[in-house]
Amino acid sequence: MKTQLMQNETQMSSGKKSNSTPSILVTFLKQDKDNKKSPLTWVTPSVAQSLENINIASFFKAAKNETTLIRGVSYKSYQGVMLAGMGSEKFDQESWRQMGGALMKAIKANKLSHVTFLFDGLESFLPQDLGAMTEGLCLGAYDFNQLKTASKESSEVTFNFVATAFKNKEYKTSFDQAQMVAESVNESRRLGDLPGNYLPPRVLALEAQKLFKGLPKTKVTVWDKKRIEKERMGGLLTVGKGSAEDPRFIIIEYKGAAVSEKPIVLVGKGLTFDSGGISIKPSAAMEEMKYDMCGAANVIGALHAVAKLGLKVNVVGLIASAENMPSHTAVKPGDVYTSRNGKTVEVNNTDAEGRLVLGEALVYASELSPQLIIDAATLTGAMAVALGNLYTGYFTKNLELKADIEKAAKVSGEWVWNMPLCDFHSEDMKGIYADLSNISSGKGAGSSTAAAFLEQFVGQDKKGNKIPWAHFDIAGTAWAVGNRLNYCPSKGASGVMVRTFLEIIKSKV
Repeated sequence: MKTQLMQNETQMSSGKKSNSTPSILVTFLKQDKDNKKSPLTWVTPSVAQSLENINIASFFKAAKNETTLIRGVSYKSYQGVMLAGMGSEKFDQESWRQMGGALMKAIKANKLSHVTFLFDGLESFLPQDLGAMTEGLCLGAYDFNQLKTASKESSEVTFNFVATAFKNKEYKTSFDQAQMVAESVNESRRLGDLPGNYLPPRVLALEAQKLFKGLPKTKVTVWDKKRIEKERMGGLLTVGKGSAEDPRFIIIEYKGAAVSEKPIVLVGKGLTFDSGGISIKPSAAMEEMKYDMCGAANVIGALHAVAKLGLKVNVVGLIASAENMPSHTAVKPGDVYTSRNGKTVEVNNTDAEGRLVLGEALVYASELSPQLIIDAATLTGAMAVALGNLYTGYFTKNLELKADIEKAAKVSGEWVWNMPLCDFHSEDMKGIYADLSNISSGKGAGSSTAAAFLEQFVGQDKKGNKIPWAHFDIAGTAWAVGNRLNYCPSKGASGVMVRTFLEIIKSKV
């Protein structure tokens, strides 16, 4: 995608205009429910005058995110006009993001290559609105086709954004940053969409190293199995025992502030494939278990966005990565291991493995004396049952962090829901033959008891206070959310929470 901001249309330089590469103008219309004679309100009157001979209202209702392409119209040098509906409600940033996604769908469907968006006439079109729409377009442009023998590259599209307000530098800043954020989200999606044979733990580590190579203030360190053993990460070693692919522990450091400033630590579950191990999963839809590393992918995406934006903050990303496979060397139900923090754990279900690898990463995160810890994981099917693919459930007992999360999610446009976590959930995770069991002794509340298990591995600061920590269970929202969000692929990885994590980090700058 090629994009540029322009103050007026005379600056257009989007390339040749021919029948094979038509230049299309996008203009916006609102619904006017109070005016029966003219139910549509044109945002740009000059375009309306050029189309006055066409009864637009007979086929276009200007419903929110409705699009229609009219080819062959006579308006300046354009070879067509695309109408974009804004409905009758006030637009917020997520509305603009959704609009961007809807327009990208229409652009793809009509195979357009040169598109100009005319924003003059829009009331209160703020820099952050432009950023949100740019995000929607760039996120909607994502296609995972690198493994197909034909059409490996998406068709190139040139976008021009036109408004006199763009002389304000804030628009340029918002525009540029939106593209960087969308690029990072799309990178996390690409990692999520790669199949397990293309992305075992060792390759995930290589991908992280490649992605951050050359980015200022960043460093990627990878621990192999031998180093993981030395570091006493029993849960990560236990999960990876059944696979021919050894586990990896990936440390991504971004140092944008003084060394004395405590880091924010993001932790991601990196199960590059989860068969369930000896407690093997049903075969139906097991291919989707390549997405069990989306927590890791999205932590990588968030760190990438932080580095691209050059934020003045210290952030560390920790990825615990393994394959969970059944074999003669695999962990067995009833086996017990010792974690890095010294606690012993009964593995009573080998398909409850994500919490085991996350536990080790949380212990290590606590040792970094961070200002806060956030983890992301496709952890429990119970979360998808509870919230479907609409909301990401999160757990925290820290009220200040809860407020930060809610505020960040409102800005990012991502839907989150605070889930319950109490001492009774922790009681349910006590073991019989070890300190902890990896499955609950009770019934129900599977997501809450999983979070309670993770909480046992979050340490205290030097004053003896629990380190602020939040757990995001993205099992329902990490992939296949395109029926809800038109800037996400219909079936593939969504990159969920990258934008929210970025907003949380921004609030700490």
